[in-house]
Amino acid sequence: MKAMVLKECCEIEIQGEPRRMRDLPLKVEPLEKAELPEPVPDSKQILVKVSACGICHTELDEIEGRLTPPRFPIVLGHEVVGTVEALGADVRTFKVGDRVGIAWIHSSCGECKFCDRGDENLCDQFQATGLHAHGGYAQYSIVSENFAYPIPETFSDSQAAPLLCAGVIGYRALRLSGIKPGQTLGLFGFGASAHIAIQVARHWNCRVFVFTRHGQTDHQALAEKLGAEWVGATVDTPPEKLDCAIDFTPVGEPVREALRVLEKGGRVVVNAIRKINPIPELEYKKYVWHEKELKSVANVTRQDALEFLPLAAEIGITPEVQEFELADINKALVLLKKGDMHGAGVLKMSH
Repeated sequence: MKAMVLKECCEIEIQGEPRRMRDLPLKVEPLEKAELPEPVPDSKQILVKVSACGICHTELDEIEGRLTPPRFPIVLGHEVVGTVEALGADVRTFKVGDRVGIAWIHSSCGECKFCDRGDENLCDQFQATGLHAHGGYAQYSIVSENFAYPIPETFSDSQAAPLLCAGVIGYRALRLSGIKPGQTLGLFGFGASAHIAIQVARHWNCRVFVFTRHGQTDHQALAEKLGAEWVGATVDTPPEKLDCAIDFTPVGEPVREALRVLEKGGRVVVNAIRKINPIPELEYKKYVWHEKELKSVANVTRQDALEFLPLAAEIGITPEVQEFELADINKALVLLKKGDMHGAGVLKMSH
């Protein structure tokens, strides 16, 4: 099968690109074309013929070594949509031809205290799609039937792909924030995940303020289109304090800024696996006192996906997507890195 694989973490900066690309390395062509054997599902797995796969900042973390795959080469991509091509002997949940999605969580032990209470995301044996197991930047992928999800008919393949990470993780962050109807929510960064989360928050009758980097006029316009009551830069002071905030950015500074404009007793949720640079020093009295909380989001659970996908269909969420061919993934990654991706990037597969 055709695939784009990562053979090593990269530390080479793009030639000629301005330093505004957050001063980070990215090899010009970090992913390479490869022909791999078609995967064979075991007794409880399904073989999925991939039709679309979303592009996520986590792929940049893997390419640049902040999140290191345990083996190479590895097929990245964890927002996978496709149809069931073959079934393991003991599969009972799906049939051939079903349209399914595969998310970041690829497997867990199923037996520990975390798995027992539905927190598979905290399992010590948590396995991630596109990190520990081959992901969706390929024509085929395999996954346990327990970690595949029916895709509502209302979504096209490209629309469904970002829902499986950007959507599901944004939904988890919203729940962990504790936001209630009528309260004010701050969203820091307005990429793939935030532009879906705002639609859920507005459905819940929350007021939403959006903070972006200077110059991201397209992101700001999209935020206003989707119902943001106020839009400003990360360092700006909003018209009133935030009851809750979610940081979707890959950098540290917005965490401190969110705490600065947070109401007493409020909570900031950090929706990131890794940060490119550290969170600046937090002066306790200025940023943390008055019972402010800081909470991280660690991966997603099966239940997050099972709850969110039908909710997204009910709300009528329509992700803004920018499509690319599989062979153009390196170009797409540069756009993502520069902050020039409009909405969510999605790879379309040809067979």
